[in-house]
Amino acid sequence: MNILEISDLTVRFGGLTAVNAVSLDVPAEEIVSVIGPNGAGKTTLFNAVTGVHEPTAGRIHFDGRETRRPFRATTALALALVGFVAALSLVLIANIEPLWDAVITTNYVYQQAFPWQKTPGAAVSYFAEEPGRRFLIPFLIGGITGLAGAYAIWARTRYAPEVAARAGIARTFQNIRLFNQMTVLDNVLLGMDSRLHMRFWHAALRLPLYWRERQEAEQRAMEILRFVRLDQETHQLAENLSYGHQRRLEIARALAIQPRLLLLDEPAAGMNPAEAQELMKLIHDIRQRGVTVLLIEHHMLVVMGISDRIAVLDHGEKIAEGTPAEVRNNARVIEAYLGKDHEDAAAT
Repeated sequence: MNILEISDLTVRFGGLTAVNAVSLDVPAEEIVSVIGPNGAGKTTLFNAVTGVHEPTAGRIHFDGRETRRPFRATTALALALVGFVAALSLVLIANIEPLWDAVITTNYVYQQAFPWQKTPGAAVSYFAEEPGRRFLIPFLIGGITGLAGAYAIWARTRYAPEVAARAGIARTFQNIRLFNQMTVLDNVLLGMDSRLHMRFWHAALRLPLYWRERQEAEQRAMEILRFVRLDQETHQLAENLSYGHQRRLEIARALAIQPRLLLLDEPAAGMNPAEAQELMKLIHDIRQRGVTVLLIEHHMLVVMGISDRIAVLDHGEKIAEGTPAEVRNNARVIEAYLGKDHEDAAAT
């Protein structure tokens, strides 16, 4: 069973096509690596899966559903409300001066109380004289414009990181992104935000739900830190950790989301051989917990040592996919990494 299905995914930035019609299936509870030269589109692929970039074309299905914000009844109600407010606003703007004269100026008598009870009738009479030009046309134009604009904004936010996180997709980044002035424990607790039920007022008023979830979150955070072997660094500032431990902390924060799919963007970058071996074991342990891993990595010993399958990108296109042995001996992969001249020389 595939937990992630990417179908003909294309991502363009103006005239630049970063990912071009890439299809990739990721089976549940496997480790799948995406490799390729720098600029091949690997991180853009990750960004599309996690909602950072909206796909130009193609579909991304996670656990059988598209990774985008669903259209609900509340969405339709909000869009309709925006359209209605925009329609009334345009009616008012288009008639502001004559409407003021008909409703206010006509009924005002100097130094006397204004007869507010006459204003509804005066407004109705004003619009009744020419209902099409004064009311119906601006109402329709404003309503359609407001509804279309609101829908366009909503559609642009259908793919968002919080949507992916709530669905069960977590990631790390090529460049470590931690809250350096916060403790190790607090960094992991922040990763649990999408899984908490309490709201602002629970914390502000110190309601029972706040205390209960706070205690449960700290217990889960400590369990994750023990799993990644950082439980001795709980109260250290993130910036004081070694490079390898900062990588582990970023993985711990991603695990705090309780993901079913974990995307790791070059987790072995900058690691020495011993740290890389420890990372391989950690990734295997994560898979043993039932989490599927999708990995971007240039460290070939790591890729070949832990991957069930490997997909290769070059210039935004998938050029190969298969087991580590199949990919290692693929001519197009060798050419993409080493160049055609090297391949010809090796053949000679």
